[in-house]
Amino acid sequence: MANSEVAAADQGYERGLSARTVQMIAIGGAIGTGLFYGAGGAIEKAGPALILAYLVAGLAVFVIMRALGELLVYRPVSGSISEYAEEFLGRFAGFANGWTYWAVWTTTCMAEITVAGKYVHYWWAPIPQWVTALTVLLVLFVANLISVKIFGEAEFWFSMIKVTAIIGMILIGIGVLLPITGFGPEVGPSLTNLWNDGGFFPTGFGSALMSLQIVVFAYVGVELVGVTAGEAQNPKVTLRKAINTLPFRIGLFYVGALLVILSIRGWRNYHAGQSPFVAVFQYLNIPASAGIVNFILLTAALSSCNSGIYSTGRMVRSLAQRGDAPTGLQALSSRHVPMLAICFSTLTISIGVLVNYLSPDKAFAYVTSVSTIGIIFVWGSILVSHMVYRRRVAAGLLPASDYRLPGAPYSTVLALGFLALVVVLLFFDADGRTAILVGAVWFVIVVLGYFIHRGDRTAQLDPQG
Repeated sequence: MANSEVAAADQGYERGLSARTVQMIAIGGAIGTGLFYGAGGAIEKAGPALILAYLVAGLAVFVIMRALGELLVYRPVSGSISEYAEEFLGRFAGFANGWTYWAVWTTTCMAEITVAGKYVHYWWAPIPQWVTALTVLLVLFVANLISVKIFGEAEFWFSMIKVTAIIGMILIGIGVLLPITGFGPEVGPSLTNLWNDGGFFPTGFGSALMSLQIVVFAYVGVELVGVTAGEAQNPKVTLRKAINTLPFRIGLFYVGALLVILSIRGWRNYHAGQSPFVAVFQYLNIPASAGIVNFILLTAALSSCNSGIYSTGRMVRSLAQRGDAPTGLQALSSRHVPMLAICFSTLTISIGVLVNYLSPDKAFAYVTSVSTIGIIFVWGSILVSHMVYRRRVAAGLLPASDYRLPGAPYSTVLALGFLALVVVLLFFDADGRTAILVGAVWFVIVVLGYFIHRGDRTAQLDPQG
């Protein structure tokens, strides 16, 4: 695909995302419900070994993001993840990748509105979970229709709240752990909680491995900066800076936060269905702190859903422009927003409201299992696209990017091996097998959709045929 052709893919968008906004979107994309809410079940499954799982998965995610960054500097474009799959892996790969990424974010949004309902229950238990889910979805839908600047500003402040909160919680935790401060319980909080109850792998090494599927879901969103390429100011510089800070974000927000939480209180005190962040502040008995943390967790859910509506709208428009979705979905409003694509995605996300109504207790587990297998496919396609790109550069067919993935192709192969391991592990867990089954059904739907849609386009282009 020629660069001139691809440049047309972003025609009509407004570059309304400033460098400060993209940086904060990148930071906020790495902090979501998977950490704030899903970590409770992961701690129960793996104990302190979860810290190592987040670290290993974080290294793989960093390789994926550097591979994406190299492609983004080579050619920054909205819908980049799907665009690169089509350019380097073929038409079907672009079709499958784009729709799968759309499915990942629609199901992730379903998860976010699910836990938003749980967080509101903390204050107002009589309000049905599905009512909160519907309200949240409608508010964010309207915000995304106004303009990309509104989305960017909302995401900036959502992310600012999350970042400030985690840094604050880590500092409070350090104060609790230091005996000289006299802050917190005199007995209980200690670094020895990381190993004094069954060791660092209290539930076994196998259980730590099994937690990787939960960990992978927690990292969904780090690739969101790639979708902003078509609307970011000076994308080649801005996106490079955003990706370079990823190791720091993983180290601080994931590893650092879990170290503090598991040191303040032993791993047996955290359970699935309860945020460990809320639990630890309830334990410390700081006035109003649990309610404040609950508000922060609600903000995280709103942030992720806001990003999901944004990314699915841009991805659907990108697919429509390439002929992989109904052409009407590529229309832009007078505010340079893909209005019909956003409406289509939001309508699909509203299925999550129905899931909340029918099965509020299991809604989060259902949708996260779907997102996990989808994001593995998407991340894998980024790595394979990068490998093909490097080969074409070596053959002199494409210009080299000046932002390169260190250690490639070996680092790329190792990251692909990690993703393959996670897929294998899914077969050994009930929720994982659900994800595999749903993934297989989704792949059949994608294949059928591709051939049906291609047949329709062929008929349109050659009506005499």
